Amino acid sequence: MLFFIAFPCTLFAQQRTYTTQNTTAIKYYAIAGSSYDYRKIDDAIASLLQATEADDHFIEAHIFLADMYGIKKQYKEATEHYQKAITLNPEFSQAVYIKISETEISLGRYKDAQMHLLKYLSYPYITDKDRFKAKKLMGDCDFALLAMQHPVPFTPVNMGPEINTTDDEYLPTATADESMLIFTRKINNNEDFYKSARQNCKWQTATYLSKNINTPNYNEGAQSLSQDGKYLFFTGCNRPDGLGKCDIYVSQKKGNDWSTPFDLSRPLNTQGWESQPSISADGRTLYFVSNRKGGYGGYDIWKSTLNATGWGEPENLGPTINTAFDEQSPFIHPDDSTLYFCSNGWPGMGNKDLYISRLGQDGKWQKPQNLGYPINSSGDENGLTISTNGSYAYFSSNNLNGVGGYDIYMFELPAALKPKLVTYVKGRVTDAKTKQPIESIVEIIDLEKNDVVYHDVSSATDGDFLATLTSGKNYGLNISREGYLFYSENFSLVGHAPTQPFIVNVALSPIEIGKKVILNNIFFDSNKYELKTESKAELGKIAEFLTANPTVKIEISGHTDDTGNDQLNQTLSENRAKSVYQYLVANGTNAAKLVFKGYGKTQPLAPNTNEENKAKNRRTEFKIIAK
Repeated sequence: MLFFIAFPCTLFAQQRTYTTQNTTAIKYYAIAGSSYDYRKIDDAIASLLQATEADDHFIEAHIFLADMYGIKKQYKEATEHYQKAITLNPEFSQAVYIKISETEISLGRYKDAQMHLLKYLSYPYITDKDRFKAKKLMGDCDFALLAMQHPVPFTPVNMGPEINTTDDEYLPTATADESMLIFTRKINNNEDFYKSARQNCKWQTATYLSKNINTPNYNEGAQSLSQDGKYLFFTGCNRPDGLGKCDIYVSQKKGNDWSTPFDLSRPLNTQGWESQPSISADGRTLYFVSNRKGGYGGYDIWKSTLNATGWGEPENLGPTINTAFDEQSPFIHPDDSTLYFCSNGWPGMGNKDLYISRLGQDGKWQKPQNLGYPINSSGDENGLTISTNGSYAYFSSNNLNGVGGYDIYMFELPAALKPKLVTYVKGRVTDAKTKQPIESIVEIIDLEKNDVVYHDVSSATDGDFLATLTSGKNYGLNISREGYLFYSENFSLVGHAPTQPFIVNVALSPIEIGKKVILNNIFFDSNKYELKTESKAELGKIAEFLTANPTVKIEISGHTDDTGNDQLNQTLSENRAKSVYQYLVANGTNAAKLVFKGYGKTQPLAPNTNEENKAKNRRTEFKIIAK
């Protein structure tokens, strides 16, 4: 971030000597100081131009004019007037050298900036703070010159008139299946959310998101969309129900509309500034930006974890992410271990650059990596989000000759910058009898750790749900509803990359005698009957089901394919059923509610003609025998 120094008007009245004796130039210089006091930057520039026209050797006027151009981000003009001051008197002001280096960095003139920074650092009487800043800028120049010699692939594609207009569009976020995109559009200085649905691989013309969220009097922006598109976390500023200047709010999708958003309150929000939320895939960790006490710089990235009583006390991500400068726009990828963000504190191309940090095996964030040139430039880059499959990034820019000011673009992410491979499971839950969608509890379990990584409820209107899955793990899916048999499925992502998402349509059956449940997450080694540890989550679900339905009695059954000796298969199936029975009884289930039986190869689900069918036939089930 650039900081420019100008003098208040009181100093102009006190100052007695200038580098000019021209009274007209001095008069306009003083008028400019008064204009600046009232933050009338354009008026100050106009007066200073008159001052330099009256005397082009008026050094103070050139420096002040450069300061004003810098505030307007007119870096070329700012640099010209700083250089004019240096040419007139190289030793007039040591501060002018760090000022011009900042404007030169913003223009990508890194070698010129290095020269002026070396001059500035040669002065013996500069503060430690200013020396630190100058060395930081010198590091940016060194990094930028090297990065430009090793560019990364970058081919941005404008998302077209369905998304972009002559107004500003920015901060895009998409659902995991990319069926919906939500972004901010700024019209007449008011920020509102818009949405676009994707149909037949084409984004549709964006429409106003919801009057329940958007307001005519306040800005809504910097949003994060849950992977299933059901929850929208966003930043609301100066709202009457807020705690501070900017707070984080959440709204839930209800049918085709959204609920009235509510403030997440303390301890997540404070009287300070909380903004730019990013929700983890499991919905239990919220990353955000704040200038609250306890940080390392102006704006830091924090996180809060959801617990039994609400959002917990926020935790700073620490000095491996946050610097003495500003870190903003966090985006936690659905792999829950790759963080993208922007910063002007880590070595970069100048101003704000985009970075990636990965979670190490020790559970700590690793040193950030700059995304490289030309993804990063001498200007500000922020607001990057990544598709769930990790293939490409969404971002906004006003430097790519788009439709309007800021447009939304996408580009293919270089391999070194991609997150872990992630896919998703998307499903719909219905009543097996009525065929109508029903609300049900959906859980995704990391079978190795027996950890619930996703817990939510399928929608009451459509019965749909969506959850992301990271490669390299085995997952169990459990769907349950009071009065119904539960459903189990598993997804093995160990040793191979997912080529496409998993789509499931689940028909839950009401509890009735004779109804069966295939226990897809009960595991044994080949020809063994000792339960594998990955079976614990499923065994727990059986126990929960029997506890919730105290009058129900079940038969646990084991089944094999037709490979091998029939008697050995019969014995194996019975022993496997018995192992499940014994585990449940040993862990507190009433033995009177259970029986077990082995069926060997006698009840196949499919002909034993290939390995896929045989795998289906090797299974464990339970059947309702009393209710």
